[in-house]
Amino acid sequence: MKIVKLEEIVAVMMMVILLVVSLSTRRRCSGAMIIEEQQQGGGGIDCATVKALVSACSSFVMYGSPDPIPGSPCCVAMLSLSNLADSTDNRQIVCRCVMDLITTYNPNATSIATLPGFCGVSLGFIIDPNTDCEYIG
Repeated sequence: MKIVKLEEIVAVMMMVILLVVSLSTRRRCSGAMIIEEQQQGGGGIDCATVKALVSACSSFVMYGSPDPIPGSPCCVAMLSLSNLADSTDNRQIVCRCVMDLITTYNPNATSIATLPGFCGVSLGFIIDPNTDCEYIG
C-alpha cells in the first residue's frame, strides 16, 4: 500500500481549486495568450489550468522519476486534463497550451509527452512539437 504524502494531497487540492476557478471565469487559451471570451452554456479552459495540472507531474518532468502510476497525484491530474479535453474545441485549446509548455520546457519535452501513456489516458492528440493543434478533431 502506497503512503501518500501531505504535499501530494495539497498539490491535487490546489489543482482542483485552480480548475474550478478557471472554469468559472470562462477563459480560453490561444497559443501563449489567454483571451477573455463570453460563452453561453459552458466554461472555458485556460493555459494556467493546464499548466497547474501538468505541474502535478513536475518531479517526473524535471528529473525523470518517479514514473507516474495510475492513482498517483500526477495521473489524477492527467485524468483531469483528459476530462477537460472533451470536445474538439477543448482538445485544441489543451493542445495549444501543452505545446506552449513543451516549447517553454524544451529539454523536458519528452517527459511531458510520455505522461498520458504512463497514466493510461488519452488527450485526443499526440504531444509532439510538430503537432498542429488546428487539425485535431
